[in-house]
Amino acid sequence: MEIKDLQRKLVAVLGYGQEGKAVTSYLIKHGIKLVLFDQKSWKDWDEIEKLEIRKLGVNFIFGPDCFKELKGFDAAFRSPGIKLSDIGPNIPLGHNAFKGRGESSAGMTISSQTKWFFEHCPCKIIGVTGTKGKGTTASLISEILKMQCQISNFKFQIHLTGNIGKIQPLEILDELKPDDYVVYELSSFQLQDLTQSPHIAVVLMVTSEHLDYHTDQKEYVDAKSAITRLQTADDFAVINSDYPNSVKIGELGKGKKVYFNRQTELSDILETKDLQLRGAHNLENVRAAVSVGKILGIPDDIIRKAVMGFKGLEHRLEFVAEKNGVKFYNDSFSTTPETAIAAIEAFIEPEILILGGSSKNSDFTELGKTIAAKKNIKAVILIGQEAGKIKSAIKTLTPNPSPRGRGETLAILEGAKNMAEIFEQIKSVAAPGDVVLLSPACASFGMFKSYVDRGNQFKDAVKSF
Repeated sequence: MEIKDLQRKLVAVLGYGQEGKAVTSYLIKHGIKLVLFDQKSWKDWDEIEKLEIRKLGVNFIFGPDCFKELKGFDAAFRSPGIKLSDIGPNIPLGHNAFKGRGESSAGMTISSQTKWFFEHCPCKIIGVTGTKGKGTTASLISEILKMQCQISNFKFQIHLTGNIGKIQPLEILDELKPDDYVVYELSSFQLQDLTQSPHIAVVLMVTSEHLDYHTDQKEYVDAKSAITRLQTADDFAVINSDYPNSVKIGELGKGKKVYFNRQTELSDILETKDLQLRGAHNLENVRAAVSVGKILGIPDDIIRKAVMGFKGLEHRLEFVAEKNGVKFYNDSFSTTPETAIAAIEAFIEPEILILGGSSKNSDFTELGKTIAAKKNIKAVILIGQEAGKIKSAIKTLTPNPSPRGRGETLAILEGAKNMAEIFEQIKSVAAPGDVVLLSPACASFGMFKSYVDRGNQFKDAVKSF
């Protein structure tokens, strides 16, 4: 389907979040008349948002039951968090609409920002997915390509987009040239209805995630498989062989397979001790980005310069400051046990951990084992809905943990209701030489608006420590 085809159709945009806004702007720009749907009731939008929506000059239907009004629409662009089951069983869909293979005049065709972008992008796409590490790896790849352009005086443009959220794909689609490169960070939500795979597919660690959205881990892995499943023999799949799910996804499709893992040698390009990124998991991200650079034929010295200069992303194992001899690291983006484990293992100094938050139906058994095994962990501060579940995982493996400041016994501190109270608990146990690590292993909702709000509050609190 081309943009001109939509001019003769009744089009819906489902969800007016970040992606919905980008889709709405793109369609209006191209003269498409649309109706905007959102399950958030009109009364719950603030006045600035209401003014913004009215200025669009489009019809809109808001409220929990809004999708009941979708009958009769020819096409709909869904936001990533909206499932077909949200739309409702009584809405006829085009043939195999969720997988995006084909359309039918008998029902509504479902698209999305990512699906539309992939179908209309004129240049090569480097796609990056994984349970965690997507943003760091995509940014690293982008920096390597930009360094190549800068040093070699190439004229093509590098565009970093997708789930990383800085620039929405449809904001750049019309300006792309055939020689450009797009580095696209891809979540399972975005991948699940694609009809084609990227030219280079990077599959990082794939464990378990978003089980509050996906039925089970199999559905989650299947959703991610579109990154490789539709590749041709001219494409490449860069695969982390340390993770069985990653290998399973990577081996799909006809793309050439390039494997890496934590043992992959990097010394021919750079010395890992000189990296600004900390943690073994970030070495995995570096190895993935270096593999992409080599596929593209970028000289080693350019790859080295780009990687060595990369400081990492905000809220991802971000060094905040050292105060009174205590170092603070903000890893608020960590919302799974696996990523918290990776962050915890990045340090040998005495650690004070901040764990917990809202539920994503995670299993904290391995996190408990890690905390029990690492003798440098002196205290754990537990917060939010999942505090009890994490505590149980720790106590099962750690004899008689007690909430006290110092000593050989692990201190478990509970009850903090906000960041100020968390820092009062930190002060009760912290000493010079310690590392305080915010790596919650959980979603942020409840105590905080988002992982960004959580991380920013943490950084603000460090200033006055």
